[in-house]
Amino acid sequence: MSKTILITGTSNGFGYDIAQTLAGAGHRVFATMRDISGRHREAANALSAKGIETLELDVTDDASVDAAFSLLFRKTDGKLDVLINNAGVAAGGIQETFTPEQTREMFDVNVFGVQRVTRAALPSMHKARSGLVINIGSILGRVTLPFFALYGASKHAVEALTEGYRYEVSQNGIDVVLVQPGPYPTKLYTSIQRPADTARAVSYGEVATLPAAFEEYLGGVFASAEAPDPHEVAIAIAELINKPSGQRAARVVVGLDFGATAANIAIAPIQAQLVAAIGMSQLDKAKTTV
Repeated sequence: MSKTILITGTSNGFGYDIAQTLAGAGHRVFATMRDISGRHREAANALSAKGIETLELDVTDDASVDAAFSLLFRKTDGKLDVLINNAGVAAGGIQETFTPEQTREMFDVNVFGVQRVTRAALPSMHKARSGLVINIGSILGRVTLPFFALYGASKHAVEALTEGYRYEVSQNGIDVVLVQPGPYPTKLYTSIQRPADTARAVSYGEVATLPAAFEEYLGGVFASAEAPDPHEVAIAIAELINKPSGQRAARVVVGLDFGATAANIAIAPIQAQLVAAIGMSQLDKAKTTV
């Protein structure tokens, strides 16, 4: 069955591929991004040429989010079946060398952006008593790598946001799922944000050389014959959309997991026991209506 779907961050990478994949599967896709008439014009035009509707949406700006959803609902008569929170930025380097402003900007996209856009989408889903929210997290929301901890911290926050929403909206028939990709050769990694206060790295001695060594390792993985294919994420999302409500996994790891799958398995019963102990087990699955 065709779904109405909105995706954030579709100018490149996962978002661009997800939009094309879902449109190719027969869904009505609204691909959103910043600066459609400027630096992302080429991407927007390419998606439009494939029958994908594009909307200007900056996840860091309340007015932009409100305007995008107002236009969306005018076009769809208030309908939205699936929201995919994909927009994100990554940062790599010694934490101390990132300024507070850099950290704030990353959280504004990766965390506050998810909250802004989800709040805009949910009233329509509540009214329909059905819907699906897919948040693109990361394996670094479950396991921590040195020099990627600030990015991981933002994805740890997305873990909590997703889990909380999953419980809170379940009885209105809404599924909330976290997709946890491993590293892929997309613009997220190739255009990774660098620290602005590099002078502070002097205190770290030889440790300061390790971020570059890890990036070299990733480069080798991405250049190998066994390099992970970013399209795996779009396939996983298409499969999630096709599953019936209430039967979707809470978390889906895609690609190299660095132990995230084991962490998910270990934490799941602890989380379930906690929710059961406070008498709220009924919130664990989306309520379905016949």
